[in-house]
Amino acid sequence: LMVTTPAGSGVMPAYVSRDWTRPLPGVTRAVIVIHGYLRNADRYYSIARRALRAAGPAGDGTLLIAPQFLTTLDVTAHRLPADTLRWSLTGWEGGDSAVAPAPISSFAALDAVLARLSDRTRFPDLRSVVIAGHSGGAQAVQRYAILGRGAAALPAGVALRYVVANPSSYAWFSRDRPDGKGGFAPFESTSCPRFDHWKYGMIGLPPYAGGADPAALEHGYLTRDVVYLLGAADTDPRQAALDRSCMAEAQGSSRLARGLAYVDYLRLRNATAFRQRAFLIPGVGHDAKGMLTSACS
Repeated sequence: LMVTTPAGSGVMPAYVSRDWTRPLPGVTRAVIVIHGYLRNADRYYSIARRALRAAGPAGDGTLLIAPQFLTTLDVTAHRLPADTLRWSLTGWEGGDSAVAPAPISSFAALDAVLARLSDRTRFPDLRSVVIAGHSGGAQAVQRYAILGRGAAALPAGVALRYVVANPSSYAWFSRDRPDGKGGFAPFESTSCPRFDHWKYGMIGLPPYAGGADPAALEHGYLTRDVVYLLGAADTDPRQAALDRSCMAEAQGSSRLARGLAYVDYLRLRNATAFRQRAFLIPGVGHDAKGMLTSACS
């Protein structure tokens, strides 16, 4: 997929279940699956195909898309063309600008995917789009649900849902964090001065955000169809891939604890406006296949 912005252009690879350069009448749903920290889009594409088969007739008319966010190491190792977009190791999770060939945000790349899907000459029957991610991919999806501009390109009548499964952390809208007593209080930042900086909070938003106001971002986020999928067994505070920075640990000890706390925080902070949903996936830990092929997913 060619991504073109005022900052320049570059190519983002993606696995796609049909040739989406041609008209695809009959495609009513597009599911965009974002890989995790290991940048293994091929595995996530395979998991998505398994979930599609398990859906049976409910999956008819579905197009699967698995974008591949790359780093400089990946591009070098695989001798990819110079115009291939690449980001820092975790920068793509928060919408950072690419390090080459042009400073294009990873979120602008997702905008380009939605712009392609918005073309009614290619997708005349499209009715819904789902952006789903697990682990590092869920971090990207949750932040994109806050900052992303791609939804504006979708035609009227096309619903957009964000599925956030087992991320290590979330972007909070205030200085409050879990107080260890079942509630929330302003976090004492002496030991962790960057606890509220993006991608953990609203300080220092990436250039893609364009100077957006955090209060407006929170209001917009609450209007979006966000579904949180939390593995009931993703409780290990020392799991190998868990973000154990002080910024992340301010949100809770494990992914499950952080997810439950974040949902409670939003619900308490926005009692009348909160309509998002959270589901526990029984018996599943930090396992992309177990999460994304569950009956709930």
